[in-house]
Amino acid sequence: MTKKDLRIVYLGTPDFAVEALKRLVEEDYNVVAVVTMPDKPVGRHQNKLQASPVKEFAVSHGLPVLQPESLKNPDFIEELRSFRADLQIVVAFRMLPETVWAMPRFGTFNIHASLLPQYRGAAPINWAIINGDKESGLTTFFLKHDIDTGDIIDRVSVPISDSCTFGQLHDTLMALSGDLALKTVDTIISGTVKPIPQTTLENDTPLKPAPKIFKETCHIDLTKSLDETYNFVRGLSPSPGAWATLVTGNQQIVLKIFEATKNPTTHNHPTGKIICDGKKKLSLALKDGLLEITQLQIAGKKRMATRDFLCGFNFQGNETLI
Repeated sequence: MTKKDLRIVYLGTPDFAVEALKRLVEEDYNVVAVVTMPDKPVGRHQNKLQASPVKEFAVSHGLPVLQPESLKNPDFIEELRSFRADLQIVVAFRMLPETVWAMPRFGTFNIHASLLPQYRGAAPINWAIINGDKESGLTTFFLKHDIDTGDIIDRVSVPISDSCTFGQLHDTLMALSGDLALKTVDTIISGTVKPIPQTTLENDTPLKPAPKIFKETCHIDLTKSLDETYNFVRGLSPSPGAWATLVTGNQQIVLKIFEATKNPTTHNHPTGKIICDGKKKLSLALKDGLLEITQLQIAGKKRMATRDFLCGFNFQGNETLI
């Protein structure tokens, strides 16, 4: 079998999922259809529909697009079956019912943004940085019933620097996803794939989960150390953003921190105290040092550098974060 003979259905939605699809199309693999989320209402009045990045790419390259509300809908199942896929590839999509993932004769593989079995779940990139890991990567694996537990086909690892943010690691892994997708497809075509059960790797180190990130997840815990808080900020930057409530006078304002540096100095300030020189420096006192904030945003304003923020904000000297 050649890549022209292998009929592929691709399933994905966000920017992260475009790269692998793009590479498959550019390298003349036989992508016969694309499945993505329905168009999403956007705008102040929610009266406009926004197509997903994957749909925009698929339409621009003349690929058939399916957008089911429900993946169990009989009409969708029948339409999907009509494309006679030999293989399905899933990147940043939703959980598939067995009727879908078991349909192709070569199965369905997923590209997951972690070194499985670590970080099973919806937000592996965020949690790797929040936990201060020094390494991340991508894994391709065959889908089965339990989420992110299928047999591993291949993995690629990347280092995480001490200053790396979620956005930077996201883009690095996205860029690598195309090569890994092609390599995995070629292995399946050649018949040389040797899947490895994740159970053989689960005892190496304690497993870390990667649950979905919610607003409350992003609240800064002021009992944490300087290192932990610094990792928390970069693990949520540029989105959704680590936040706390700034108390200034009689006001309470939501403050998001996007960039910061560590100053592991000894100080006498209470935890949560904001220290400001009035011109360009803004620091958050933690139990073992100062988190020097360099980029932030307050509710109703744009994200900005601390220097610019201080030009228009009148600090009274008794500000704290809670």
